[in-house]
Amino acid sequence: MTPSHRWTLRCHGFNRDKPQVWSAPSDPLELLVPGEEPLQPRAGLPPGVSGKPSLLTPQGPVVASGQSLTLQCRSDVGYDRFALSQEGGQALPQRPGRQPQAGLSQADFPLGPVTSTHGGRYRCYGGHSLSSAWSAPSDPLDVLVAGWFPDTPSLSVQPGPVVASGENVTLLCQSGSRTETFLLSKEGSARPPLRLRSKYRGRHIQAEFSMSPVTSAHSGTYRCYSSLSSNPYLLSNASRPLLSLILSTGGTANSVPK
Repeated sequence: MTPSHRWTLRCHGFNRDKPQVWSAPSDPLELLVPGEEPLQPRAGLPPGVSGKPSLLTPQGPVVASGQSLTLQCRSDVGYDRFALSQEGGQALPQRPGRQPQAGLSQADFPLGPVTSTHGGRYRCYGGHSLSSAWSAPSDPLDVLVAGWFPDTPSLSVQPGPVVASGENVTLLCQSGSRTETFLLSKEGSARPPLRLRSKYRGRHIQAEFSMSPVTSAHSGTYRCYSSLSSNPYLLSNASRPLLSLILSTGGTANSVPK
């Protein structure tokens, strides 16, 4: 199959004793075949312009159950339609492209109040209405849904609440419940949370997230979550937020829980 193929599929059912009588058709399923290269010839693109769209969410990679969720597919190529896919999920509707500013095309995919089915890995594609071909897929975006099992881990900082700039700092995420993975998320960051396998330490299950050496880039509010390997996109409740590593002019840093 090549990007020039475009398939709309439907299925029917029938009984063996009446093979000539079919059921009503299923809902249509459009099969998208992404291209390996931009739809626009590479030689015609301005320097620094890529045909592959980017996928992001203004809410950040971790969303709470019931929260509104919108995914945005953007490109510096003038696509007039976009498609969104969820790995292992149902087909999602296409959206027309718009131009929020010169040289940028975009489509918003509102997914409504978040439920467990929204947790997963997404990619988006760009296309032109006069062509059946699609662009190469965006880099994957993982959407993580918090609050789907009752564990609430704790988050603390070591070696203590005050450290000198340049020192090594560890954020310690702990839980008293059985869990397999801990995630550390920074508020306002578009980057995916850090993940570490849990380890037993006495009566606690924990993970140690090392930050070394401390710089101003580590300033921010952090939360940690736990998850199970049976569904890595569904998370526990968030820990109490931790205001981390506020660097002073004197070269010290304070950590203050809210």
